Amino acid sequence: MQRYPRDMAGHGPDMPVARWPNGAKIAVQIVVNYEEGGENNILHGDAASEAFLSEITGAQPWPGQRHWNMETIYEYGSRAGFWRLQGLLTDIIGKGGVTVYGVATALARAPQQVKAMQEAGWEIASHGLKWVEHKDMSPEEERVQIREAIRLHTEVTGSAPRGWYTGRCSMNTVELAASEGNFAYIADSYADDLPYWVKAGGKDQLIVPYTMDCNDMRFAIQAGFTDGAQFEGYLKDSFDMLYAEGQRGSPKMLSIGLHCRLVGRPGRAIALKRALEHMAGHEGVWFATREEIADHWAQAHPPKTGPRPSQMDRGSFVEAFGGVFEHSPWIAEGAHALELGPHHDSAAGVHNALARVFRAATDEQRLGVLTAHPDLAGKLAAAGRLTAESTAEQAGAGLDMLTDEERANFQQLNAEYVARHGFPFIIAVKDNTKASILEAFHRRIGNDRATEFAEACRQVERIAELRLAEKLGA
Repeated sequence: MQRYPRDMAGHGPDMPVARWPNGAKIAVQIVVNYEEGGENNILHGDAASEAFLSEITGAQPWPGQRHWNMETIYEYGSRAGFWRLQGLLTDIIGKGGVTVYGVATALARAPQQVKAMQEAGWEIASHGLKWVEHKDMSPEEERVQIREAIRLHTEVTGSAPRGWYTGRCSMNTVELAASEGNFAYIADSYADDLPYWVKAGGKDQLIVPYTMDCNDMRFAIQAGFTDGAQFEGYLKDSFDMLYAEGQRGSPKMLSIGLHCRLVGRPGRAIALKRALEHMAGHEGVWFATREEIADHWAQAHPPKTGPRPSQMDRGSFVEAFGGVFEHSPWIAEGAHALELGPHHDSAAGVHNALARVFRAATDEQRLGVLTAHPDLAGKLAAAGRLTAESTAEQAGAGLDMLTDEERANFQQLNAEYVARHGFPFIIAVKDNTKASILEAFHRRIGNDRATEFAEACRQVERIAELRLAEKLGA
């Protein structure tokens, strides 16, 4: 099977209603990344100094050497920036409402800060063992790191983490974290404004996505924020947009990423203060930890059960969808052979795959699909020999309750139409009434064959679309 692993659809056009507690219009989720003391450093057994997310633009790792400037920039975060942030956040939002992404080795070197986090009611999630790159680690090495991070985190904080975020992750991170930890959520994703479920670690794993745009890391990258006003404005605009969506009945989550050594600097902290005061000044704002959001989502929106079309074997797929195009299982066989992915696990997704095969078929093959369709109110209907789908569709338009005169009229029109075009008159009866079907019959019967062949094919696709919506949900 050709299968594409990425999910390009997500929640789709019908977003779930978050139903945040107390009718909140938005969930604001603040993350304080605590990495200072866990970054790359030969003191920590690493090969070189840190080069990521600091005031030194374009910094490079120094192999085998310590980097005094880099080290002291990180130390600012633990010595000064953390305390400024802790006071600012507590003053504005009160106790709780903040999640710490804590690097385990950094937390082990920060007993006073850990105590302050706990006294403030902050959730402390795991940010991995060390603040290092994981993309080149073998799965075995990364698994060992995850296990040790959980062990050390539990030892330092007194409880196991319920959330996980590596950040500098690998393609294996989510799978490994899901299998190693009993996490209420994993945050290594930037794919949505709402939580979502994935299959990972042999189970349903909740993802509570994070952010790289509402993130002070953009002070430390090229083309990022150059002053606090830009950060403030971007946070306010993001909040205002999502708050308005919540007012219209579609609440979302706004994630804000902070780093003690970055936004903890005075000129940035004051901008953060103004942005958060703007948010706190609105009604219906829920400042929540990720743990709280995850627990709410798991209760309000548990994982969906049932087969996923993109993961069905060929036999199951054809059995489920072989009759969507009338008496033409070869279309389902062809669709199953396409590159399918999670974005096909919906009525629209399966329809697109089936329609591709139908559209790519020869005129002779498509004619075979057209001729497989029964006459409307014809002899097969009278004899009770229609497929279950066709029977229900014709009944829905009242074609099973015709008078003798109406039935004779339909049969006469059917005969004339087939004689002129070589295939039966096809229309998506679920979109129509008995009267509109008759009107279309009279209007279309005089078309040239090419025009009517194209219209009949469009109607076949529409019938398939309606059948899938009934089978899988819109």
